[in-house]
Amino acid sequence: MIDPSLTERTRPIRLGMLTPSSNTCLEPVTYGLLGTDTTRFTAHFARVPVTRIALDAGSDAQFDTGPMLAAARQLADSKVDVIAWNGTSGSWLGPARDRALAEAITAGTGVPATTSTLALLDACAAYGVTRLGLALPYTRDVCERIVETYAKEAGLECFLAEPFGQDDNEAFARIPAADVARQIEEAAVTAVDGAVHAVAVVCTNVNGAFEAPRLERSLGVPVFDSVAATLWKALDLAGATALPGRGTLLHTGSPRARIQETLEALLTATGADRTTFRVDLPALGLHVDLTAGEVCGPGVRSIRRDASLDQRRLDTVRWLAEHRRPLVQPRFTAEPLPPRALTEVYGVQAQVLVPVPAPGDDALTGWISLHSLSERSWSDADVAHATAAATRLSAVLGRFTGTSH
Repeated sequence: MIDPSLTERTRPIRLGMLTPSSNTCLEPVTYGLLGTDTTRFTAHFARVPVTRIALDAGSDAQFDTGPMLAAARQLADSKVDVIAWNGTSGSWLGPARDRALAEAITAGTGVPATTSTLALLDACAAYGVTRLGLALPYTRDVCERIVETYAKEAGLECFLAEPFGQDDNEAFARIPAADVARQIEEAAVTAVDGAVHAVAVVCTNVNGAFEAPRLERSLGVPVFDSVAATLWKALDLAGATALPGRGTLLHTGSPRARIQETLEALLTATGADRTTFRVDLPALGLHVDLTAGEVCGPGVRSIRRDASLDQRRLDTVRWLAEHRRPLVQPRFTAEPLPPRALTEVYGVQAQVLVPVPAPGDDALTGWISLHSLSERSWSDADVAHATAAATRLSAVLGRFTGTSH
């Protein structure tokens, strides 16, 4: 006789998806991304009536909480580990509506919940995206509302490729993948005064997920397809690790999110002006010349995408590699001195650097930086907070690379 508790512990992670009734894309794409090994993950779907996307009361009513809660309760009967509204309505109705929906689902079922829009915004936060290209199938008025919503609610500067101009939800899935790919490419170059940081395909009934990995290689920026983003966030909430080979977000999104969370907490705890994390980890596509994460205080200039310095050759980093302990600099009057760019371009006048060892090793894989735009006497508590953050990040890297001991 099988021990029920053992069966529960060893069963696959079950992902519950609330699906628009006219959607024919997200179910096969989700299983295509998960692969054929159902011993790790299974996906389960419940449909809610959605047929038309427009800016009117009739369309809005399709996204009322009542039918979604009823469908969520049915999914909960199958003991799913997470429930996701696999639809992007929050992108034009507002993410607050989606947050309320997720909270209502969790309150009604006891299951963690998210939505496609919340997943997309979380992906942007994890990768520090503030300039976002948009590839959308909707009519122009809906697209422009999404641009306005993302700017107002998430601080995203959006650049819109020419939309396909459709309002029939079922028809979205019949747009050829090659046309979707061309729209993604257009969205990546719509910013005339600088590059976008990522492109988002905002619709879960558009075939963009399998185009994303190839386009990421050619465009040099992440492509956040809505189906893949929803899957990523569902897996993340369920405690799963990375899915390599399915695009940037499913591979490195969760460690990036943990890095950001750690840096946000560190900024709050220390009152620093900026916190960053640099790491050499080829398995996750990370190298120290670009930050793996950054959090800035109000009005503080970002250094996230500045790869102009060879970080390993800096005097401060060489000191860190040699001594393997925190470097505390209340002012820059003694060696090792930081690079001039840090002080003259970014205005940093004091810093703390804390080494982050490789999981299970003493090698200097990376380091945390605390920056202050004025001279500052860092407290023992500040250094302790940074050291604790370094320990957490080492554990995060070990978990997502399979090297923890």
